[in-house]
Order: sequence, then structure tokens, then C-alpha cells
Amino acid sequence: MSALPTSIDDTAARLLALDYVPERALATTVYLALKLQRPLFLEGEPGTGKTEIAKTLAAMLGRPLIRLQCHEGLDLAGAAYEWNYARQMLEIRLGEAEGLKRDQLASELFSERFLIRRALLQAIDPAAPVPPVLLIDELDRADEPFEAFLLEVLSDFQITIPEFGTVKAKEPPIVVLTSNRTREIHDAVKRRCLYHWVGFPDAARETQILARRVPGAKAALSAEIVAFVQKLRALDLYKLPGIAETLEWTRALMELDALVLDPDVVNHTLGVLLKYQDDIARVQGGEAARLVAQLRSESAAA
Repeated sequence: MSALPTSIDDTAARLLALDYVPERALATTVYLALKLQRPLFLEGEPGTGKTEIAKTLAAMLGRPLIRLQCHEGLDLAGAAYEWNYARQMLEIRLGEAEGLKRDQLASELFSERFLIRRALLQAIDPAAPVPPVLLIDELDRADEPFEAFLLEVLSDFQITIPEFGTVKAKEPPIVVLTSNRTREIHDAVKRRCLYHWVGFPDAARETQILARRVPGAKAALSAEIVAFVQKLRALDLYKLPGIAETLEWTRALMELDALVLDPDVVNHTLGVLLKYQDDIARVQGGEAARLVAQLRSESAAA
């Protein structure tokens, strides 16, 4: 396990060493979350690097990553713990066969050996040798009542199990929550966290990300890709392309041996960059040709 960063600059440098290019405000929020032992709540468009922060922190600090992927219908049994009912029933049958008394059986049924630990309980396990990084990913996909389950974990790093007792972390885990803002997250959750909005990067930062994540890409092609994606984000599209799509599109164009952008290669590969047919139809054809011509004109003027 590595030591925590000693400053904002140290945080930014250590993230950058692992090819995560942070803006100053994000590096500041991450540093404070680590120092104050507060959960970090990251909200923003899909594909802007929110999940990657948790992965990078786990690698940077040498800690295991525990990921809870949120979804509709997620409940306490799927997120925190449940009892092994099949094993409990078997224990009851065996106990009855051996003539054990009911009180003796009941005292054993809700012991630790029947407890199935899910992500939240694993993250605060006091027996864990190293406190992990807990990623609660896409919280907005879970139902609103699920947020109430998180409050005890986020404020006290503990879970109370009625039949068992309270399990409390010996040392708090590093908690990162993400949301794509498909719905609003309750204020009670946000109050327990340090908040940061992760937006789309500007051209200079996106170029730096591209250079680190896809080092084989030629500078000329990378510059045109970033310029084109930046222009796409100014259009009225249903789903704007994130950094993840920029990286994937670059890899796809490299596989096609593209040296520069042209309308044909853009039209043929829009499905890598855009994920909705209405958006593809909006850009394909004349709009793609216009954007390519515009970036060429700007490049020539520069």
C-alpha cells in the first residue's frame, strides 16, 4: 500500500504518471477527499473518466478495487449482504437429526459463517489487511430508495445487520461514487461527499489524454480527431461523444491506416463515435463534410 499524496501537485503528478490527465480542480477535490477521508462524488456525462478515477486511485495507492455496479432493482442483498438460507436450512435439518435444542440452533444460524458479504460489506470488513477503493458506479441507475442504504456507509463507514450487529471499518475505505445524472441524487447522499462535476475536456487536455492513452497515433491525425470531436460536441446531439469514444475512434482509424480525416472515412466510422442512429443521421453526409472542411480551413489559417 502506497502513501497518500502530500499535496495537490503530488496528486496531479501521480495521476498523470498513470496516464490519467486531471484538471487542477479535480486534482484538488481528489486530494481533499483522501486527506479528509470523505467519499468522492463525481457527476458528469458518460465517458468523461469518472469510473477511471477509482481505477487509477486503486493502482496509484496499491489498494484492491471493489466495484458495485448499480442497476434498477438493486437492493441490500445485492449490494451489502445476505444470509445463506440454503445452508441455514441444511444446518437446521442436521441439528434436528442430532437432537439439538431450538435455542442452540437459533444462536448459530446468524453467525458469520452463514453471512454472504457483498461489495459494501467487503469494503468495510475490519479484518481486511488493506482498506480498499470502493467504487459505487452509476448510482443514478439504482432506484431512489437504495440511496438510503448508503447513508450509514458514507457517514460512518459501517453497516448495521439486525441479526448480527454492527460491522465497522477499522480504517475507512476510499469511496468513489459516480453518476451520469439521468436523475438527481438525494441531497443526503451529496452532503456526505465531496462533489465534483467531470465535464468534457478542452482541446488541449483532450490532445494530452489522446497522446497518453493512444501513443501510437500520429500527431496530425490526433489533432484532426480532437478538433472534429470538439465540433461535434457543439452540435445538438442526443448523446455527445465522450473521451472514451474519442480514444476508441482513434484506435479504429489507426486500424484503417487513416493518416488524416476525410468525409468518407468519417461517414463510415461514425458508429464508433456516436451511439444513436438519429445522431449518426444528423452528422452523416453533408454535415460531416462541412465539419472536415471547417477544421481544414482553421488548420490552414493557423
